[in-house]
Amino acid sequence: MLLANIGIEIALFVGAFVFSSFLEYWMHRLMHVPPKHPVRRIFPTIGKVHHEHHRRNEGQGVFGEFSDYVKGGFVLLSIGFLFSIEIGICWFMGTLCYAAFAAYAHQLQHENPRACFWMKMPVHYVHHKYNQWHYNFGLGVDWWDRVFGTYYLVEWLSQEEQREPVRGHLQLKWR
Repeated sequence: MLLANIGIEIALFVGAFVFSSFLEYWMHRLMHVPPKHPVRRIFPTIGKVHHEHHRRNEGQGVFGEFSDYVKGGFVLLSIGFLFSIEIGICWFMGTLCYAAFAAYAHQLQHENPRACFWMKMPVHYVHHKYNQWHYNFGLGVDWWDRVFGTYYLVEWLSQEEQREPVRGHLQLKWR
């Protein structure tokens, strides 16, 4: 019986992690909806903040990104507790771990995209580099871009970028 509970807990954790990546993908797509789109009546400010992010082309640091993701996803983090403490803890941990991973991946793609070894192409870096307002919305993963047809593969690493020294996975802005 213990193994069944562990399996369910792992499934809840993984489910929350994957679902969080799904929501992150769609929230990023929503941030690219044109100003006169009807969706903007519901979320009037979401694109303005994101437009500034594109203008600056930099992250806030891993902890700043993480803070925003946790604040923005508080309902998602807490929803499992409506069912039980055990479900709540597993769901909370899965969403919290994805928020930490996405914050790290987002900052890494702004500062050290070559370190994103888990993707063939660091989609968020390419999204910014080529001003792709209709492609490559993922921050931590590229799954959803592939599923929803927004993955756009390009030769992203220029010769100049290849000559830059390789940096470590932790050499980035944290605060």
